[in-house]
Amino acid sequence: MNLSPTRRTELLAATAATVTVVLWASAFVSIRSAGSEYSSGALALGRLLVGALVLGAVCLVRREGLPPRAAWPGIAISGLLWFGFYSVVLNWGEQQVDAGTAALVVNIGPILMALLAARVLGDPMPPRLLAGMAVSFAGAVTVGLSMSGGGGSSLLGVVLCLLAAIGYAGGAVAQKPALGHASALQVTTYGCLVGAVLCLPFTGQLIGDMADASLSATLNMVYLGVFSLALAFTTWAYALARTTAGRMGATTYAVPALVVLMSWLALGEVPGPLTLAGGALCLAGVAVSRSRTRSARVVAAAPQPEQTREPT
Repeated sequence: MNLSPTRRTELLAATAATVTVVLWASAFVSIRSAGSEYSSGALALGRLLVGALVLGAVCLVRREGLPPRAAWPGIAISGLLWFGFYSVVLNWGEQQVDAGTAALVVNIGPILMALLAARVLGDPMPPRLLAGMAVSFAGAVTVGLSMSGGGGSSLLGVVLCLLAAIGYAGGAVAQKPALGHASALQVTTYGCLVGAVLCLPFTGQLIGDMADASLSATLNMVYLGVFSLALAFTTWAYALARTTAGRMGATTYAVPALVVLMSWLALGEVPGPLTLAGGALCLAGVAVSRSRTRSARVVAAAPQPEQTREPT
């Protein structure tokens, strides 16, 4: 089957986004295990160091070199806000609030991302994107409410989760301009390095926690660094370079639904009807946000003029 260059790019970007969403969802299962034996800062640093080693090795094999100077502002901001700050405050916040509250607060991140991208980058906000995000957010709220425990939530925990959402949105939007100057692998690798440097004050905690942690917890931390960071953030950057920040943010609303499914399969946590309904809403909203009008499909299907080769 012959595909136009535009259609092929769209399929590759959709596949990359799918890989990201699946791996980010699996991270919640791994964090549950590792987080019981590693403190928030130690877990963030350990994950970032593992990710930086893997990404650095791949860069050396591919001879990627340093990113161009024009890419560094976006790399530095995303490294500080997303790879570093977000990782620490989210781990800390989830120790202060129940899972439902954390999921609810953090899931304002994609909405903030879309609004920030429209303001800073001039990204469009078509009605289908807004409608899909509204449906997905309703699903995330439903999943969050169904998962809420009776232990209550501290104000500190809610503030930390809110700060995590802001860091996630700001870091993701900062990546977009950088991807116009550097490859997805370069942006991810050096963003991860910036985050690791930010977390170096937790080195003592990491060494102490590793000495006492079980092999299972340490392996989960390694998994988080290799797959949900090194691989997932690279596929995210690849997809982000080929679509808008708002659409990519909306895609991540599939994560709560996948977390429910993975927890069911891996941990034996059988979801209730309310949780299943919320997960279905999340997926429905993603489908709406990523759909196109009939006129847009006709334009995409039309023969395209010869295009220059896109960066890989």
